[in-house]
Amino acid sequence: MRNQRSFSPEFKRQVIEELMSGASRPAQLCRRHNITSSLLYHWKRQYGRGKFNNEPTAEGALQDRIEKLERLVGRLTLENEFLKRGLQNSLSRHPGNGRSSVSGGSSSAASGGGAN
Repeated sequence: MRNQRSFSPEFKRQVIEELMSGASRPAQLCRRHNITSSLLYHWKRQYGRGKFNNEPTAEGALQDRIEKLERLVGRLTLENEFLKRGLQNSLSRHPGNGRSSVSGGSSSAASGGGAN
């Protein structure tokens, strides 16, 4: 088995800043530091979001916000579905619950109207 390497945030920031400055091409950086291109672009996305003690780019900050909101929508959707199922189960266990007073009220009003 191969040991997993770890890189410091400073090293990642340095590599990405070199990439973004145009001093080196992606393939050159990958060969020089023995990393894959997918890892390089993963670091670039993280850099854009300010994960390496740097200021996030406007695009990166917006992307973080979008992901946070998508997670919130997903959680709320799951909660909503859970509550709907609970309500349906509750109503199916007590079929007359809530409906008898409405129908009883209308039938008594109808009989009271017929007595006049």
